[in-house]
Amino acid sequence: MDSDRSRSNGGNSQGDDDDLLDDPGRLEIIDTGGLLRAAATAGAQVRSTAAAAEEAGLQRLTGERPRALVLLTRPGAASAAAPLLLALLGPSCPVPVVTTRSVPMWVGALDIVLANTADPGDRELADGLARAVRRGAQLVLTAPADGPVAAAVAGRAMLVVPRIEVPPGLALPRTLTAGLLLLDALGLLATDVEALAGELDREAERDYVAHESLVNPAKSLALRLAGRTPLLWGTDPVATAVAGHGAAALAAHAGMVAHAAGFHEAAALPVLRREAIRASAETDVFSDPFRDPGEDAAPDGALPAVRPVLLGVLADAGTESERATALDTLPAADVVTADEELMVRQGDPGAVASAAAVLALRFDFAALYLGLSRGVLGRPGWLGSAGSVVE
Repeated sequence: MDSDRSRSNGGNSQGDDDDLLDDPGRLEIIDTGGLLRAAATAGAQVRSTAAAAEEAGLQRLTGERPRALVLLTRPGAASAAAPLLLALLGPSCPVPVVTTRSVPMWVGALDIVLANTADPGDRELADGLARAVRRGAQLVLTAPADGPVAAAVAGRAMLVVPRIEVPPGLALPRTLTAGLLLLDALGLLATDVEALAGELDREAERDYVAHESLVNPAKSLALRLAGRTPLLWGTDPVATAVAGHGAAALAAHAGMVAHAAGFHEAAALPVLRREAIRASAETDVFSDPFRDPGEDAAPDGALPAVRPVLLGVLADAGTESERATALDTLPAADVVTADEELMVRQGDPGAVASAAAVLALRFDFAALYLGLSRGVLGRPGWLGSAGSVVE
């Protein structure tokens, strides 16, 4: 059962979306590119990446303590994975961690670089990685086996070759797994990747196309976001990183613009905070549930209707206080967590990473359902990182 708490401020006006999302036959016909099936491979991506990393010799880094760990944020899944890995490490990480789009000029023999790309022809990345290995840096690269990127580091990097082909926008599970395996080898963050894969399998089952919106958390989330501008605000650093991925997923798959930030950072934006409070106002118990949705239109001078969504991943005293503060400010906001659905529990190796990955996958499915219902997805193939159609 979906643990997301939706406390709506006036009902949905997307009956057509509701009808379509609860018609799996029509959805499968529209999804000619097989995007829903690709999203459902999340658990398999984790397992195949773990096998590929072992074959690449990632365990050779066990016990290493680099001067700096460099996480590259090239276009694609790495842009979401790097901030998420950084948030999972937290401020107590004993190794300096740098997130950057390009390989820094100072990288040398004492550093480790983690890179990921779905574009084998990324020349800027290839040049940067070649420079890094020339200077003796250790490199973990997730990329196709052929092309300029792989050729630039041939024989001088641990190359984790993807074994399951998915659109770049749905490759976060494998990119995140490569990073988690590296952090585990370095002794910075322990993760049970098999448990992670199992959690993603279960989330994919919950979000299965044949499950109607009442019991499908991704469809339910999609319906709540439809027709609104989502405000995805994290109540802890890990959730904030997931919010960034959620906003990117909505843009990539549904053409929706969303605002992603930590709650305190977002609350410091006065106009947006005011609109969020307006949207989150408690429903009048005496209001007419059958009134014209147009009566809920924003008053003159207000922004388009927004949907505040509070995301939570961490469950400790500090974050519970943050979540309570957010709910005091936005009492009718949606609260999206995976607290009640995970089989792993706080304290288990990788429990926080599993919760984050599950919520990220839920946003992937929700964005796909929105894109399919809006008619902006469904053509054969998908756009690769260079804009070419991949069949």
